[in-house]
Amino acid sequence: MASGKLSPRQKMINLMYLVFIAMIAMQMSKQVLSAFGYMNEKLTENNILFEKSNIAKYDNLKTKAADQPEKYAAKFEQVEKIKNLTVTFTTYLNSLEETFLKGVEDPKDYESMDKTSTVDEYFFVGDKFTKKGQEFLDQIKAYREGTIAVVGENSPLAANISDRFSTSVQKNRDGKDQPWLNNRYEGFPLISTLTNITSMKTDVKVTNSEIYNSILGGQLEADAGISENTYRTILIPEKSAFFQGENFKGKLVLGRYDATLKPSRVTVNDNSIDKKFFKDGGVELSFPAGTVGEKDLKGEFVFTQDGKDVVIPIETSYAVIPKPNNAVISADKMNVVYMGVDNPMTISIPGISDNKVTARGNGLTKIGGSGKYIMKPVSGKEVTINVSGKLPDGTTVSTSQKFRIKGIPSPSGSVRKEMGYVKMQKQSLEKATVGAVLPDFDFDLSLRTTGFTIKVPGQSAVVVRGNKMNAQAKKAIAKSRRGDVITIFDIKSSLVGNSTYRIKPASAVSVEIQ
Repeated sequence: MASGKLSPRQKMINLMYLVFIAMIAMQMSKQVLSAFGYMNEKLTENNILFEKSNIAKYDNLKTKAADQPEKYAAKFEQVEKIKNLTVTFTTYLNSLEETFLKGVEDPKDYESMDKTSTVDEYFFVGDKFTKKGQEFLDQIKAYREGTIAVVGENSPLAANISDRFSTSVQKNRDGKDQPWLNNRYEGFPLISTLTNITSMKTDVKVTNSEIYNSILGGQLEADAGISENTYRTILIPEKSAFFQGENFKGKLVLGRYDATLKPSRVTVNDNSIDKKFFKDGGVELSFPAGTVGEKDLKGEFVFTQDGKDVVIPIETSYAVIPKPNNAVISADKMNVVYMGVDNPMTISIPGISDNKVTARGNGLTKIGGSGKYIMKPVSGKEVTINVSGKLPDGTTVSTSQKFRIKGIPSPSGSVRKEMGYVKMQKQSLEKATVGAVLPDFDFDLSLRTTGFTIKVPGQSAVVVRGNKMNAQAKKAIAKSRRGDVITIFDIKSSLVGNSTYRIKPASAVSVEIQ
């Protein structure tokens, strides 16, 4: 306004200008108060959305920690600490809001919240802080430092948290240092303070969201990342066993490896695997391999994810081949079978089960499992055994082997089970049994003596039936003298159990009379 002596009319005009400016300023103040109120509403709505999102992330991590504690338990422990800090601080801020709103008739009438005394009297006394003002600063500090302690000072989030909840000295509009509480709350209308508190709650929820994302996202990134620590090469052959001369067929794939993953249950061939065998993200198996051939492995690998069972079917196979517990040595000229006896044989093809092996030959009979056969030659000088088997891929392999057929060798004659040249008294000879034996023969055969001829020196030869001396033979022996050598020859016998086979005559026995 102009200075100097003014007329009454000019004074009136100036007064009208002052009133007009005051009315404009008052109107502007009301609009600003409403703007703060609308901002507070918007922040409150956003806080509700943030809260729902954070609860979902918290529950997700809690479920994962229960399903896979080795991987997520430590991370959930961090989140639990953050949650406790958040609940404590947010509860305090809510109580602060309730205190400031006491006496406000309509919390939506923002233009009526223009007083500064409510907050000033609560936080300040003179140029110092009240106990309540100091408590406000202590609560902010406790949340700030507690949260940084959980995430770690070296975490990228630590700097954001420190800035977001800083209560350090500020500069006022004159460029002078001013305590943070005075700078932000002293002399401000009530609605401004309420909006600041709501904004601080928003900062808390944003901080929580960032921490949850960091923890979950870091683990998921580790889970999804390709590295030598998270993946293994797995060889998947087209079949479980290959034979010499075949082409190997299969493929290499990258398999997910997670030593912390433990299944909730595993069944193989209807057998439940004990949990003590769940190790390093897999299951150790140990059971009898079974008989020779291809074996199926079927079952379920079950683990829990987000509270639900995820079932991975097990469908694979393995091959059992004969155990090489001794050397295979063949005498090429000794492939022999004997006529008239049961020649035992074992016939198999490595890598092929017995029920898929077929063997044929004149006189060959299968007597049970595990490739056991009996060869009983019928005639001729040799026999061929043909063997075929079906491989796991459906192809057939065949082979054959020839065997020479030989007769049972001539037995040796015996008297009282003694062979060759024997000494005894003539009374003993009269009672002796004449036999035929097969010394050093590979088969345990029993021969029955059917007859023989005895020749005493100076007397005619006597033909005897059976294996004992008859009356005529005893009479001739009785006439022998000491030193005489009696010859028993043309000893005939038959094979016990196969009387149709003709045994060659046994060698003679000489008996010297004592």
